[in-house]
Amino acid sequence: MKKSVPAALFRICCSLLLTMVSLHALGQATKAAQSAVQKKELNALRVTVPPKIDGILDETDWQQAQIATDFIQNRPNPGPKEKYPTQVKVMYDDAAIYIGAVMQEVSPDSIFKSLSGRDDTGNADWFGVFLDTYNDEINGYGFFVTPAGVQLDARYSSNGEDFSWNSVWESNATIQGSTWMVEIKIPYSAIRFSEKPEQLWGLNFMRNRQARRQGYFWNHVEPSKDGFVNQWGQLKGIKEITPPVRLSFTPYVSATAERFPSGATEGTGAKYKEEVKFSGGMDLKYGISDAFTLDMTLIPDFSQVKSDNQVLNLSPFEIQYNENRPFFLEGTELFNKGGFFYSRRVGGFPVNFDLANKDRPEHVVVKENPVETKMINGTKVSGRTRGGLGVGLFNAVVGRAYATLRDTITGAEYDVETQPLTNYNVTVLDQSLKNNSYVTFINTNVMRQGSTYDANLSAVLFRLNTKGNKYAIDGKAALSQLYHSDNTDLGYTYTLGAGKTSGNFTYSIRHTVESDTYNPNDLGILFSNNSMEQEVYFQYNVYQPFWKLLNMNASIGALHERRYDTGNFQNFVIFSNLNGTFKNFLGAGMFLNLEPILTYDYFEPRVGGWYYEFPVNYSVGGYISSDYSKKFALDINADYRWFDYNGRKNFGYSISPRFRPNDKLLLVYRFSNGMRFSEIGHANNLKGKKGKNDLAPIVGEHIIFGTRDVDNVTNSLELQYVFNNKMSLRLTAWHNWSKVFYDQYFRLHQDGKLGDTNYVPEDYNAIHNRNFNSFNMDLEYSWWFAPGSQIAVVFKDAFLEQTTTLKPRYFDNVNHTFSSPQSNMLSVKLLYYIDYLTVKNKLSKKS
Repeated sequence: MKKSVPAALFRICCSLLLTMVSLHALGQATKAAQSAVQKKELNALRVTVPPKIDGILDETDWQQAQIATDFIQNRPNPGPKEKYPTQVKVMYDDAAIYIGAVMQEVSPDSIFKSLSGRDDTGNADWFGVFLDTYNDEINGYGFFVTPAGVQLDARYSSNGEDFSWNSVWESNATIQGSTWMVEIKIPYSAIRFSEKPEQLWGLNFMRNRQARRQGYFWNHVEPSKDGFVNQWGQLKGIKEITPPVRLSFTPYVSATAERFPSGATEGTGAKYKEEVKFSGGMDLKYGISDAFTLDMTLIPDFSQVKSDNQVLNLSPFEIQYNENRPFFLEGTELFNKGGFFYSRRVGGFPVNFDLANKDRPEHVVVKENPVETKMINGTKVSGRTRGGLGVGLFNAVVGRAYATLRDTITGAEYDVETQPLTNYNVTVLDQSLKNNSYVTFINTNVMRQGSTYDANLSAVLFRLNTKGNKYAIDGKAALSQLYHSDNTDLGYTYTLGAGKTSGNFTYSIRHTVESDTYNPNDLGILFSNNSMEQEVYFQYNVYQPFWKLLNMNASIGALHERRYDTGNFQNFVIFSNLNGTFKNFLGAGMFLNLEPILTYDYFEPRVGGWYYEFPVNYSVGGYISSDYSKKFALDINADYRWFDYNGRKNFGYSISPRFRPNDKLLLVYRFSNGMRFSEIGHANNLKGKKGKNDLAPIVGEHIIFGTRDVDNVTNSLELQYVFNNKMSLRLTAWHNWSKVFYDQYFRLHQDGKLGDTNYVPEDYNAIHNRNFNSFNMDLEYSWWFAPGSQIAVVFKDAFLEQTTTLKPRYFDNVNHTFSSPQSNMLSVKLLYYIDYLTVKNKLSKKS
């Protein structure tokens, strides 16, 4: 294949733009620095008697504290001062920092106070305090309270906002007429800071008025400026405080009962297996120093974790699932930098899963082959020094896994090891620099006992901002190593980008290379390698209202991709988006994507060196989303994609109404339907055409593609009932149905074209038609009966089936799903939080 003229022009334009961006950034650095906004300051008041956290603020000390007020609107439009004032005060003692806030409203019914679960604002007003305890303008904490007393907390870093982080702190809220108040106690054990005579922390406060969807900050946060923590004010006056001993234990006990089909039958129905398990373990947190924390989980129990949404996968790539396990969610912002750590690898699919079928005689069957491994323990050490050096160490040990095989002649059973004892390790060194910049080193390592290969990856990433945080250059580079018994596979990747990151108009240009041997997938995730990409992106934001819109943003970009090993052209796409919010808070947007020339798919054939000539195509779509502050709201999405090939087209849509009849109950229903007509996709690789009995899958001789119609239907329901700010009940249920019908087959030629329709046996379609059904239901009751302590009861129901027998009508599939044998689980778990300082103080008072 010849390299195209548009590709050459695109690379030249990218090079010119990169040069212009760099020169323009240097020329504007001084001007941007001079335009920086002066940060607000607030002094904290030292007290000797801690206030009662009752949300009333009636202690005399509160009257003496300095007031923070004059909040400025950030959304939906930045700039206006608040009409209904907010006043905040800060006090501290040797144990904690205290925040008191008073929010005035136009009337009592303007205070939105709906209940929700922890870390969920729901449809409510809220007040938040932000602390940057190292004053590095990159990392920080956020603590939030709603009028109903619901708590939220988050960590902030260069990766963004992370609400999966949880800490133990106290708060209370009260409503008095058209005013509501919040009182917060944040113990020093909940945050990290350096020991020095006087602290200087970054500080900000935020208020959300849900009735008008307005957000206000004490120190103005300009949405057109890059960064968030760097736009906070400063907290002064905290003197002679000492980081406390940070030691806590959270032991747990759990009981789990499972009932699932055994695969055998009994009478006219399925035979079930039942298991009851009792378990116990503990989470431990220990402050190694004033800056570093050890976080350890011993014998973790993940039985109550939210179920994965199982879908039919016809692509050549694995499905990336969300992480729902608390240990891998909390305090992992350092480990997630650069995207090299995919935590689902730990305790995931066995590395030697296929050994159960390797060289297996016909009279031997696989009785059991687990698809998950068991994590024995996990440890995290993380923190940041006074000099801004962040250090993170992650380690986890996964035990052996075995498949059980049965000899049908002798009846004997034996085990085959599918996962050796494995150690996972991640090391991160992250140095904060001036102007919200950083440089980071990351190493991931996987060591397996025995002859199974080991893996290692080392990476460096950086971001350098100008003084005004208006322009930035960033990049990363990584080397992957796979250690086999007789050789080592090396691969690499690097990315370099630059752009304008602040202002109404922003742009960026990026160049990425991934070698054909780069493989981070033992502890990371990468869908494809062997590519060289150039991307250019432009965005324009309108933050002030005009016409009938409150705000709007428009973007356009282009991506050009070549193969790394051959330099051959692979892909070119132009993409664009337009989004806005109307003055009635109706959100709407649309996108338009173009692939205007033939591209080449090197992954769908599933064989190295082969490719499929992907047709020219165009796609368009849009959405509308109504005001969530109303009792009833509606989301609608639709998209359409058409191809310059034989009537091929895709169409999809989704409808999601949500109803909140009162402050305790929320119902959300989602329906989506995606249809792909005359889609061309991989079917199999064949050895010959003597007949259906000779269809042996092999690699690389005859690659068979098929024309297929794919229909995907998803229904889901979420019900949440919150009794109070400590107790809730949540139901989540979803059903996925996919139907795949093949009507014609082709042989793939080495030039990427399809032909030889008579090559495949006539009844071959029976092999590759698919009828897929999955159903999951999670019902969870949660009661936080004390700070950090919880009782949780979870019931799960699951069904998964994939066959080649089509059921073309949707409700036939629904009936089949619910009448088929289900897998059930009931789990009861008790966690109890024990804080060393609290216990010590109580014992000292008694003595």
